[in-house]
Amino acid sequence: MARTISRRAVLAGAAAGVAGTAVGVGRGAPASAAEPAVTAVTGATVIDAVGGVRRDQNVLVRDGRILAAGHLHRVPVPSDARVVDGRGRFLIPGLADMHTHATEIEPTDPEMYVVNGVTTTRQMTANEAVRGWRREIEAGTRLGPRWTVGSDVIDGSPSLWEGLGVPHVAVADAAQARAAVRQQARAGAEFVKTYTRLSRESFHAVADEARRVGLPFLGHVPDFVPVTEASDAGLRSIEHLFEFWYDTSRDERRLRREIARIRIAGGDYAGWFTGLHPVEYAAARSYDPDRAARVFERLARNGTHVTPTLTVHWTCDVPQDVPHDDPRFRYVSEDTIGYWQWATETIYLAGRTPRESAERRELFELRLRLAGELAGAGVPLMTGTDLGTAYLLPGFSLHDELRLLVRAGLTPAQVLRAATLEPARHLGRHDQGAVLRGHVADLVLLDADPLRDIRNTTRIDSVLVRGHLIDARARRRMLAEIEDAARNRPATGALPTAAGCACHGGGARPV
Repeated sequence: MARTISRRAVLAGAAAGVAGTAVGVGRGAPASAAEPAVTAVTGATVIDAVGGVRRDQNVLVRDGRILAAGHLHRVPVPSDARVVDGRGRFLIPGLADMHTHATEIEPTDPEMYVVNGVTTTRQMTANEAVRGWRREIEAGTRLGPRWTVGSDVIDGSPSLWEGLGVPHVAVADAAQARAAVRQQARAGAEFVKTYTRLSRESFHAVADEARRVGLPFLGHVPDFVPVTEASDAGLRSIEHLFEFWYDTSRDERRLRREIARIRIAGGDYAGWFTGLHPVEYAAARSYDPDRAARVFERLARNGTHVTPTLTVHWTCDVPQDVPHDDPRFRYVSEDTIGYWQWATETIYLAGRTPRESAERRELFELRLRLAGELAGAGVPLMTGTDLGTAYLLPGFSLHDELRLLVRAGLTPAQVLRAATLEPARHLGRHDQGAVLRGHVADLVLLDADPLRDIRNTTRIDSVLVRGHLIDARARRRMLAEIEDAARNRPATGALPTAAGCACHGGGARPV
């Protein structure tokens, strides 16, 4: 059973660590009456997916929104403004992680997101810890991203998550699927998440009932439903790159018959992951570019977003390549690192032969190519990491996703769009994702040009989240406090089985 950690332990006394802000990191204090009304980023190069590149810009922020943005000769700075020197620096919209499974196992998740410039997150499974964080953030007593929180996983019966501690609903038919959607709507879910073992009948019942109750539905394309059929049914976003291979294979009919013959027991995520590998690999090897072009055109026409989550495919396909001495791991507890090691050895590497390792390495390279082809065909992509899976970190791993998308063939400008504007559009937030007057002041000031090298998104000087400034000094202090919190958290030696990813499991959080 997972160890419970109180949110009250999060970065005690960190309110002083956010220079000039009204909100502290752990528990905040009310804004001072002397606090400047306007924060001004001056002389920066602004980059976004709406206006492109604009040099020598002043951006004024007041009350959590962008008051003005334009050339420094046309946007004067109030004499009493707090000034952030943007000369030689690059200002981009806040980044989005659109596939997370945060839990209270690591109670500093909200802070790790914002110090890394991630100001929007989409929680893929219902979670009381995240709902609590969101209440604190919206009340102004804590700094953190804007969280959209989904439903329990709606899976087929038997579910891959039976007995594993992951919030899920197993449905055996259309009636149960409809009832599950209604129950999740009553529970306050902002969207319905579909999962891997839903039957075709149940999937379409979820789609229809979600429309009836006014909730978007999104998630995994089930093993028994073609990607194009799911898109036509209104699936808002497709998570991961598992199911694309069958629609794009010249052997689709035969491979789908093989999938239908495979029986997976309840709670056997690892059995699903390993059991379907030969079929998935055969599908990827029989990829038909002409079929793929028709599939991608249909997704683009339907406006179906895709969240490739290349980071999680990397940790699952080639876990032997993941460095276990990454210095960023100092920001998480010993128990979390222990879980990562256990999950990697028990789920992804156990029994893996040299041949399978070679096949999975090839498969990962094919996934990279697939992501590039989706983007080239005009399918809107979004950035997401699948936080909760082994060796993925809040905020930090989002920058790894950006790097992998460039490796997949996207330009840095396309990647920034996938991390900013497309998530805002998907969420229906027309006042986010760009540096424009009236937009929410979620901004990241970089020391180097991300269009020249996407890795420059990690060279963060300052972050504004809801208009609150975390300057360079405050970021260093927050990171030190996060590190101290991780170091001082007593190790239990227990596996945090309720903390893993319900998407890519091992008795943890759903992918």
